[in-house]
Amino acid sequence: MNIIKPGIYKHYKGSKYKVIGEAQNSEDKQEQVVYQSLEDEKIWCRPKKMFSEEIETKEGKKPRFELIKEDDDSFEKKYLRALADNQNLLKQTAREKEEFVKYAISDFLYDLLPVYDHLKLSINGLSEEEAKNPWAIGVNHVLKQFKKVLANRGIEEIKTKDEKFDHNTMEAIEGEGEMIDKEIMPGYKLNGRIIRPAKVTVKNK
Repeated sequence: MNIIKPGIYKHYKGSKYKVIGEAQNSEDKQEQVVYQSLEDEKIWCRPKKMFSEEIETKEGKKPRFELIKEDDDSFEKKYLRALADNQNLLKQTAREKEEFVKYAISDFLYDLLPVYDHLKLSINGLSEEEAKNPWAIGVNHVLKQFKKVLANRGIEEIKTKDEKFDHNTMEAIEGEGEMIDKEIMPGYKLNGRIIRPAKVTVKNK
């Protein structure tokens, strides 16, 4: 026998009922349909065979109960919605976890990057002769290792040399114009996100 779908049914005499579901008589195991009147909310129970049958009327054969609107809140649809909600939650949680992992070290970088900057300044300020000293060569080697470690963690230095001023990645502290004149403090990105804008002076072409 066919499954009676939950929904709104119209009795052949005109009254409307909401099918709640199917049941089974505990005594004779007969299948029943449980439904509720939309007029007075009274709950009825009728053998499924009778509920599904066609009857003779003056206009000809008609179903005793005709489905006019399927219940959008059927168990199956509720299950599918709950499953979709759960999958969306899992995806959102995975995205949030990924974001956390990608940017968890940003606070640590605020303390670490100034050390890196000072090392670079100590080398950039040397004369050509001083740069040949063993200690300077050693610091340069450390800087290369430092840069590689930062790059492996998704940290990228914002390029300013010979670049146009970009208000999204830079902060102009002096001058007017659209070209970078001088970098005052390096800027950095972490996995594409700005963690510190580059501080620069600007000039006209």
